[in-house]
Amino acid sequence: MQNSLDFDKLKARIDQLEPEMVELQKKLVSLVAISPSSGGEGEKAKADYLKSLLEGWGLSVTEYRAPDKTAPCGYRPSLVARLKGKRASPTLWIMTHLDVVPAGPRKLWRHEPFEAWVEDGKVFGRGTEDNQQEMVASCFAVKAMLDLGFTPNTDVALMFVADEETGSELGADWLLKNHDLCRKDDLVVVPDAGNEQGTMLEIAEKSIAWVKFTVLGKQVHTSTPHKGKNALRAGANLLVRLDRVLHEKYTAQDELFSPPESTIEPTKKIANVPNINTIPGEDVFYFDCRMLPQYKLDGLIADMKDVVRSIEVEFGVEVKVDTEQFVQAPAATSADAPVVKMLSNAAHEVYGTRPFTKGIGGGTVAAIFRRQGIPAVVWGRNDGKAHNPNEYSVIANMVGDAKVYAHMFCQEL
Repeated sequence: MQNSLDFDKLKARIDQLEPEMVELQKKLVSLVAISPSSGGEGEKAKADYLKSLLEGWGLSVTEYRAPDKTAPCGYRPSLVARLKGKRASPTLWIMTHLDVVPAGPRKLWRHEPFEAWVEDGKVFGRGTEDNQQEMVASCFAVKAMLDLGFTPNTDVALMFVADEETGSELGADWLLKNHDLCRKDDLVVVPDAGNEQGTMLEIAEKSIAWVKFTVLGKQVHTSTPHKGKNALRAGANLLVRLDRVLHEKYTAQDELFSPPESTIEPTKKIANVPNINTIPGEDVFYFDCRMLPQYKLDGLIADMKDVVRSIEVEFGVEVKVDTEQFVQAPAATSADAPVVKMLSNAAHEVYGTRPFTKGIGGGTVAAIFRRQGIPAVVWGRNDGKAHNPNEYSVIANMVGDAKVYAHMFCQEL
């Protein structure tokens, strides 16, 4: 820290800025930023407003435009706002995303989802928690530094990306592939998930494979089954055999994750024939597999195909195997990485908690940084209302998280 008095001043200034933080939340909700693939117009209005605001504070802001013919403006904007520190390297990055998901059925909301309202210490509206709480918190941590004339110990960069909700192809992924922004010694915080206590530091993810099985037999009348090939029977045997064989093989456990093992679950089932007296000629089902990073997904698919071949021979059917999602997890961020220690120290100082490192089964945009060898940690203090009707951000969490970021700005490296 610069000294304890400086951080006391920062905390006090952030408390004073709470009304402005709430107003920015409300404004951002009104600037609807839904992906064109989800029926929206993209992030332009939100990015334009945020760029103007931050430049007005005195920050250097660069806009990056990923081409997108489906967006009315022809591109998807991302921003990087920089605050110079006492040293230029490493840069401390805080990455949040501009886009939000659609509101869903209006009848599930108590008020208009894109007209934010304040109630019981919370700001309600689509996007308030996901991801505007941390966006606003990071912005006002910087503003408190500016207002007090403080200089962070290292360069700080706020990254605001497009397209996170629909895969990041035109957001963080595009940015890192097309622009030389982040170095391997940089410190990256992706505050897009967390828990109610602000204690979970996500440093690893499982690999994800969504696999579709299409069993092709021959449809006939049920009174003459010998003339057909019952795809449902073959599919049912395939499902059970896959479930048994894969669980018998993939047994490793890693206590970093919860649950600690790979999860291999049959999920979606497509309807076949609409009537009872027809033997189906097609059966379609899916597995959702969340594999510990030590397992290669190519090996998983090979094992699945071995089982498929045995079913094809036994039942005289054909089985097609397709992947709907296929993401090999990158190496985990080390629990001893400087960014993990800095964030843990800051969260403990602000909230008095004892943060812990964890791996998750879902995918986050932090994986994009980890694939490039850049340590990244996912964190946040929230009630887990992302994508819900009547989504909200707890104002105290927004203010507290701003203090966490401010603490990180002041830590000695």
